Amino acid sequence: MTAFIDDESIPGRYGPTATAEADPHEVGKVRTEYSPAHDGDPDPGEIVWTWVPFEENDGRGKDRPVLVVAREPAGTLLAVQLSSKRHDNDREWVAIGGGPWDRTGRDSWVNVDRVLRLHEDGMRREACALDRGRFNLVRHRLQERYGWN
Repeated sequence: MTAFIDDESIPGRYGPTATAEADPHEVGKVRTEYSPAHDGDPDPGEIVWTWVPFEENDGRGKDRPVLVVAREPAGTLLAVQLSSKRHDNDREWVAIGGGPWDRTGRDSWVNVDRVLRLHEDGMRREACALDRGRFNLVRHRLQERYGWN
């Protein structure tokens, strides 16, 4: 028997806490930081899970890991999505290797070309903190691309 999943109960999918794409050139001054704290709340430097809409913005998407990179003054967070699909020669993707966010231990890449705005109540779970060295690889690419601090 297949369990029915109520789509409205998926954190980050609908309503005021829905995950949305943010234009990185219009978010204002962004200060990336590394401040993970394993307290159940999302913090910059942590990988969390949330609903991520597909780029077509047609209502479809999937629950996936994202790396939180900054906290906005309004309390929302900026993040970039992870993928286990190889992107070795693509400057829009930063290789970060494997970690506990992927239950099978596959390597991951971070998409710096697509920035997401998250709400604390729109996340399903905290997966882990990315180490500072790998976080800084992503931070550096975001600084190059968007001029973020």
